Formats: sequence, structure tokens, C-alpha cells
Amino acid sequence: MSPSPLRPLNPLSLRARDERGVVLSTRLLALSISAVAMAGLVFLANDPDEAGRPEQVTPAVTEPSPTPSASPTPSSTPTAKPTKKVQPVKPAETYVVVYNNTRTTGLAGTVAGRAKAAGWNVVGSDNWYGTVDGTTVYFPPRLKAAGKALGRDLGITSVKPAEEPMQFDRLTVILTDDYS
Repeated sequence: MSPSPLRPLNPLSLRARDERGVVLSTRLLALSISAVAMAGLVFLANDPDEAGRPEQVTPAVTEPSPTPSASPTPSSTPTAKPTKKVQPVKPAETYVVVYNNTRTTGLAGTVAGRAKAAGWNVVGSDNWYGTVDGTTVYFPPRLKAAGKALGRDLGITSVKPAEEPMQFDRLTVILTDDYS
């Protein structure tokens, strides 16, 4: 058998394949950028306490400058410590769910009514299936102060960080047999 004749390479056909590879990676890049942008929008849309709210400005505290003297004297005045910015608690803007982990029928609904009467935005009440240490208000990190305030309003002393499967955009109250 004789070898088949070699066909000359067409430079345009090679170029077309290269361009398809470039187009594919450009599309992939555009898709990736779009996905990141969408994820950012979803994050902002699902953060009701922070999204679209203007930043609160805390006035700076300045100390008067010392007057120059002939001999320097040590200052006995303590320097001001930087203060941590604390968000005010807004019960009407804070979501709350109340769960009953007792055999007392209607306890979650009763406590949810107390929370509503105190101004909290109660979005649900139901039964909790699982084991918890005692009646507790669970909070996501950004709602710690609100969790403590809700605990005071309901007479609950145990306030802890939220855990899975709790939702992290609201306060979760779980009532046990120790709630009175």
C-alpha cells in the first residue's frame, strides 16, 4: 500500500479552532462573573438588618490638647479606650420564632403572643423535636444584643449562639419544661 498523500494544512482551520477555545474561555469567564454578581445580590437581598441601611456615624470623642509647660509632667488622666460600635436593638425589625419542646399544648403560641406584645416581630411558632439543655434564646452572631433583650422580655436567662438547623437570620426560642 502506498502512503496517502499529505494534505497541506489550512491556516484558517487551525485559527478557527483556536478562536473557539478563546470564545469558550471568555464565555466561562463571563458566566463566572455573572454567578459571583448574582451571589452578591442574593446575599444583600437576604440580609434584612444590614442591606440598604445607611451606616450610623458615632461622633468621635477628642481630648483637649495639653498646654505646653516648662517641664513635662506625667499625665494621670487615663486615655480613652476605643469603643465597640453597638447596634441598637430594634424588636420590630428582628424576626423571632418560638418552639415548644414540652408536652404542654399551645405553649409556643402563648409565648409568641408575649413576644409580640413586647414589640418583637414573631414570624412563627411550632413544636421542636430534639434535645436541648433548657429553655433558651438562640441568636446568630449579629443579633446577640437582641437575643439578650428578648430573653429579658420573656424571662429567659439562657441565651446562646444559634446552631444548625436553626436559621441564622432570626432569634430562635426553644421552650422546655423549666419555663414557667
